[in-house]
This record gives sequence, C-alpha cells and structure tokens, in this order.
Amino acid sequence: MSSALARLGEIRLVAFDVDGVFTDGRFYLSDDGVETKAFHTQDGYGVRRLIAAGVSAAVISGRESGAVEKRMAELGVPHVILGCRDKVAALDELAGRLDIAVSDCAYVGDDLPDLPLLGHVGFSVAVANAVAELQQRCDYVTTRPGGAGAVREVCDLIVAARSKPGQ
Repeated sequence: MSSALARLGEIRLVAFDVDGVFTDGRFYLSDDGVETKAFHTQDGYGVRRLIAAGVSAAVISGRESGAVEKRMAELGVPHVILGCRDKVAALDELAGRLDIAVSDCAYVGDDLPDLPLLGHVGFSVAVANAVAELQQRCDYVTTRPGGAGAVREVCDLIVAARSKPGQ
C-alpha cells in the first residue's frame, strides 16, 4: 500500500464534485428547462456507510441543481455547497467550522476546475474518467468511472482504512 493510501485512515471529511463524479458528467435538459441527472445507487450506499463510520461528507459543485439537493438530502449529506466559484475557500470555511485540518480532508474530482482543491487537501482523488492532468496529479485514481461506482470505491477505501486496528 502506498503512503498516500495509508493516510486514508486519517481522513475526517470527504468532499465530492458532482458532475462527472456522482454522475457520468451528462445532464438532461428538457424543452421547458427541467434538468435531470442519473445517480448510481451503490454510490449512495457508500456515502451512507462513510457517514455511519464517522466521516463527514460534503459536495462542492460549481453548478446549482435541484436534483443534487434532493439526492444529497436523501443520502443525509449535511454539507451541500452548490454554485460555488471558489472551491478552496468553500472547503477551508467548512473544515474550519467542523474543526478539521485540511490535511485530514479528501476531495474527489474529474476536471480542471477541481485542480486547485485537489492540490489543497490531504488526499486527492480523480475518477477513472477524469481528464489526464488530474489523474497524473492525484494521490489515487479510481478504477470505476464517475457515475458508475467511483464514489462507492472511495467510500469503501476510507471505511476499510478506518476499521483497521489503530484507526
């Protein structure tokens, strides 16, 4: 296990981008402006397990979305930051409120707007279908793509790391 993966047991907050991470990056927009997204049910169960294991969960997205608000409420994700223009500042503010060091935070992203935050946290994750630049610069790249189990993979890794003796 790499030293980066060994740090997973110390993670106290995991923040996720939404489009391209919880979803496959596509959204559907009807003629009357109604947006829909598809979420993977196994990702949802992974988030619930993560929260049950005592890890705080958040989403930080540059887009506003009623579908995201509804899905995160269903999953019990208490920290939902949408329409965010400065993801680093948003995470810093959230971590400060929760009294969590940024080094004990992880972030999961898929595209260039996520790069500043991925370089800021203690553990950075790119989903399998992330742009190459992210994959090259993150601590971990999932085997599953966004919208198809990547979130669950990250949650399972962290829950497993926390359940090891000494965690």
